[in-house]
Amino acid sequence: MPLLRSVSGLRATLGDSLTPDVVASYAAAFSTMLADGPIVVGRDGRPSGQWMEDVLVGTLRSCGRTVERLGMVPTPTVQLLVEHGDAVGGISITASHNPSPWNGLKFIDATGVFLDAQANSRLWQIVDASLFAYSAEQQAGHVINVTDAVERHLRAVLPPTSMSVRLTRPLRVVVDTVNASASFIVPEALRRLGLDVVELHCSGSGIFPHVPEPITENLTELAEAVRRERADLGVAVDPDGDRLVLFDEHGNPIGEELTIALAVRSVLSSGKVGPVVINYSTTRTVEDIAATYGCVTHRTPVGEINVVRKMQETNAVIGGEGSGGVIDPAVHYGRDAIVGIARIVDLLLREDTSLSNIVRSLPSYSMVKTKFDIPSTLNMTVLQDELIRTFTDAHITTDDGIRISWSDRWVQCRTSNTEPIIRIIAEAPSRPLAEELITQIRSVAGV
Repeated sequence: MPLLRSVSGLRATLGDSLTPDVVASYAAAFSTMLADGPIVVGRDGRPSGQWMEDVLVGTLRSCGRTVERLGMVPTPTVQLLVEHGDAVGGISITASHNPSPWNGLKFIDATGVFLDAQANSRLWQIVDASLFAYSAEQQAGHVINVTDAVERHLRAVLPPTSMSVRLTRPLRVVVDTVNASASFIVPEALRRLGLDVVELHCSGSGIFPHVPEPITENLTELAEAVRRERADLGVAVDPDGDRLVLFDEHGNPIGEELTIALAVRSVLSSGKVGPVVINYSTTRTVEDIAATYGCVTHRTPVGEINVVRKMQETNAVIGGEGSGGVIDPAVHYGRDAIVGIARIVDLLLREDTSLSNIVRSLPSYSMVKTKFDIPSTLNMTVLQDELIRTFTDAHITTDDGIRISWSDRWVQCRTSNTEPIIRIIAEAPSRPLAEELITQIRSVAGV
């Protein structure tokens, strides 16, 4: 499997594309790009992250850097500590939702956000040309073991006083963190919000009990546990703690797309109105919700940094991605499951009703997501031209693959940032209409 490089960082499979030499090269190159100062390092809990952390720390020290080592923490914790601390950058050791044979690196700049396309290109050039160098002096970089990173994250997200005073009864929640980086912070956040927490796969071992991507087919145990425990909701996050997925009190999946929709409703209904930013692949439910509060919605290519840059440009009050990522600039500019949990629990408490009732009140669409290996014969430029000629009655954008939209439906065809696949996603008022859009694109693309 080749090394995958994108605005989502670096990912690869262990033992072939991902080796100590590769990790060291990227760490040294990243150090070369940064101003003087410490670098924050955290990992998502995978066992392979331990040796990668050792290589990173040793390499950065050999570059004369001070390393603030957080150990196993969510990626948004690394981002938050960079944004609100004295570090000049950060590295999160993670392959996000990819299976256990994978790991990778996410690079964070001095403002706490991921490297954008230009900065990533510069990083790759430094690595490819071996333009990095180690310290010629005594290589005196040292390590600071940060033990309160999770506490600092919780204090930044949660209100000074627990919201539990507004509860007529404790809400019960079942939590699945796939034994990874959010194993301790998510249950603790929910307890501080006044909820009764049932932990499912929250050991922190880094051993995934199921396929780690937080989508419905991988979360059957969580659904069963919600029903068995008579819980009010279920919460699932991915290995690095930036994606949040919910189940209602009946054990029914809410769907990762509605995480950002619920967070947007929570923020806007609290009286904090302003622009909203999402990516091209995110449900139009968000646009409908924003419109009811007189707020404009902006769209960007997929990739957290793309959403963040547009949020900064428009002074957005909330943003995120339909993969379950919520970005609240009042806390920090990064997708953060803890932020999503706090905002959605606040919505539940203010509306004083069940999660299923809130979801039923949202605008309803059906989304179909498909993915295929990229055919060797596929030329995206040729495909875009053909689709533009085919769909003459639609609004078309080509910022991220090609997205074809009408007033009540859309379809997008794009190559993945994180896997060697092509994705076709469609959304329409009904599933048959969405599937028909998929069929039309597949026919033209030959996949």
